[in-house]
Amino acid sequence: MPDDRPSAVQQATRPILPLTGSGLFVRRKGRVLLDVEEIVVGGRGTSVLVGPNGAGKSLLLHVLAGLNQPDRGRVLWNGAPPARDRYCRFAMVLQSAVLLRRSTLANVEFALRAVGHPAAEATRRAQRVLDEAGLSKLSGASARVLSGGERQRLALARALATQPDILFLDEPTSSLDPASVLVIEKMVQAASAGGMRIVLIAHDLAQARRISDDILFMHHGRIVERAPTDQFFDSPQSSEAADFIAGKLLI
Repeated sequence: MPDDRPSAVQQATRPILPLTGSGLFVRRKGRVLLDVEEIVVGGRGTSVLVGPNGAGKSLLLHVLAGLNQPDRGRVLWNGAPPARDRYCRFAMVLQSAVLLRRSTLANVEFALRAVGHPAAEATRRAQRVLDEAGLSKLSGASARVLSGGERQRLALARALATQPDILFLDEPTSSLDPASVLVIEKMVQAASAGGMRIVLIAHDLAQARRISDDILFMHHGRIVERAPTDQFFDSPQSSEAADFIAGKLLI
């Protein structure tokens, strides 16, 4: 069996789970964008953030990732503030894939080298994850010529290849064709089953129900409700969540 352990750099770096946020508050131009008293992400499984546009879902992910600083509150990765040297244990895929101007294979190799894998090992792992993403025949193609679905699968494959402790996904299947959505969902589910912690933003409630272990419902910057998936959809505890599930416009 090939060696699929994290790189030596990752093994020498302190894990980042559990990830906690306390008293997170962001206000811009008089509007409260984020007001989260507490959030803890640890263990295993897939958590899906749902809520209307402008609810603060993407901002919350960015704050937890250390990419945005809150006006108040703090984020801790396993008891310590986010730090650049621990990013080798973290990965994030945005709604619009951000790819390097190089081949499909080289995009994944670059990420693997960045977290400490030697060249030959990076190539082996990259080839395998591209095969899992249905991209092996495009390994030599420039990432710039890929379709939208192919680009998003590449971005996810690149993130998964590095075996992060936690993976944040911001609407990874937005505007994609059904075939690409299916592949991405299977990749996410396989990673979750393998022990990777995943936090995902989704507007498709059917997708949220298919792939999540628990749901975080946000509205006006607050986490209004957090519950196991079936409980959230079958017995929402707040009127806002019930209206959202029913497709009503929230104000």
